Amino acid sequence: MASTIAHSLVHIDGSFCEGGGQILRNAVALSALLSKPISIPNVRHNRRPPGLRKQHEAGINLTAAICAAETEGVHLASTSVTFKPGKIELPKTLTADPGTAGSTTLLLQVSLPCLLFAPSPTLPSKLTLRGGTNASQAPQIDYTQHVFLPFMKRHFGVDIALKIIQRGYFPKGGGVVFCSVPSVTEPLPPVTLTERGPIQLIRGEARVGGLPFILAERMKNAARATLLAGGLSPTTIRINAVRETQEEAFGSGGGILLLAETNNGCVIGGSSVSTKNKTPEEIGNEAAEELLRNLRHDGCVDEYLQDQIIIFIALAKGRSTVKTGPLTDHTRTAIKIAEQMTGATFHLEENPSGFVIISCDGIGYTSSL
Repeated sequence: MASTIAHSLVHIDGSFCEGGGQILRNAVALSALLSKPISIPNVRHNRRPPGLRKQHEAGINLTAAICAAETEGVHLASTSVTFKPGKIELPKTLTADPGTAGSTTLLLQVSLPCLLFAPSPTLPSKLTLRGGTNASQAPQIDYTQHVFLPFMKRHFGVDIALKIIQRGYFPKGGGVVFCSVPSVTEPLPPVTLTERGPIQLIRGEARVGGLPFILAERMKNAARATLLAGGLSPTTIRINAVRETQEEAFGSGGGILLLAETNNGCVIGGSSVSTKNKTPEEIGNEAAEELLRNLRHDGCVDEYLQDQIIIFIALAKGRSTVKTGPLTDHTRTAIKIAEQMTGATFHLEENPSGFVIISCDGIGYTSSL
């Protein structure tokens, strides 16, 4: 029996391309959905230190709870993971807590695809995610709330509710996020998104928790100045500064999220998280420069959304076509894992001017009884 399982394992090299946690998240999510056991050596090979951290351990265990999986090697610093999924039965009510400032948005990334598909109509699944809400090296919870989830609703018809109960900043964490995830019984529709359209509005929020309000104001003012210097019209820019109450945040920290909205419904983001070694002006400038960079290539999604949608267009039914900016290593990694796990086919048309057309013939996944 053991030899049969060993032969049926899909082997995924954890050092490929980006060589970080995203390989784990996408491979484990697809393993659970497709009932394909996987083995991942060289886990987070390109990170220092390599191996699992608490947030990856929590994410794999959350997904294992969703699909009644057997796991091996899911512990701190492990460099080899085996994941053998069982059956997904929805709805689920689950909590994940890495016990650190590990990102709540990355916990959602690994678990969300597994909660979307049911063989028959069912109530939404409920997730309580604890940890960091605004951390570096991961999307801020505000980005997930204002860019990723609206994309899921607009293009896939999936209306995921997210409520920030309490923000948690590095290094203490302590944040709490609640998500309600409805399931679908039909395949996701394909996405066609190749015309961004003119910018209608630049909105944003600079926020601090446990710190003086003036720091949020300084982030806001620096971001606005950089956007104006980049040629954007002052009449389109609306950035607010916010200071959270003690009840709204655990620990102290801050950050800024900027959003460019176009008349075709595209939302392009730019963000930065406060750190002790950067001034508020540097944080505001970083977010504005990131937004301007993502606007120059005329893509319909920004550099952080491009890799997050790959798994969903691979699962969708029919051909999706999305115009992006230059491909990130995260996106190339996501495409490789999606092709290996699902059999979906991707075609990349990389234009010398910087934009890329990603086409994908998805598999039309539905959950079987």
